[in-house]
Amino acid sequence: MSNAPTPLPFLHPASLVATVFGAGLSPVAPGTVGSLVALPFAWLIYWAAGPAALLAATLIVFFIGWWASSVYVNKAGIADPGAVVIDEVAGQWLVLAVAPLDIWYFATGFVLFRLFDIAKPWPVSWADRRIKGGFGVMFDDILAAIYGGAVLLALVWLVEGSNVL
Repeated sequence: MSNAPTPLPFLHPASLVATVFGAGLSPVAPGTVGSLVALPFAWLIYWAAGPAALLAATLIVFFIGWWASSVYVNKAGIADPGAVVIDEVAGQWLVLAVAPLDIWYFATGFVLFRLFDIAKPWPVSWADRRIKGGFGVMFDDILAAIYGGAVLLALVWLVEGSNVL
């Protein structure tokens, strides 16, 4: 995927949101950069208000991202532009909402989300191919996050014990 200049003016609200203030314009691994940018914000939200707040923030980012991605995709004429990384933020936050506030679990959640987002096991691959527009851009990352979150939750349970759940 090309990371050509944004099809919208950079300061357009949809462009700022879709590219997460330019993180998606990285010439190398924009999805990974978007996920990395999501980490400190996830930590801060979780630390300040807990995992339920991170889950609520994920939902808010999903809907705002749906709008921004729709505008960006329509203007770009590309099904899933590489510069759109707000979907990585929503997916990354969803995975981290099931982790304890611990740097190692957050790092593991980061790796798991990237793994499932890149590998796209079914139905992530199906959604990536079939569901178009801004919703499609966002939805396949949520499906990848469900895989990542499930594996992370199982890992937390194995390490921390059944009293965690």
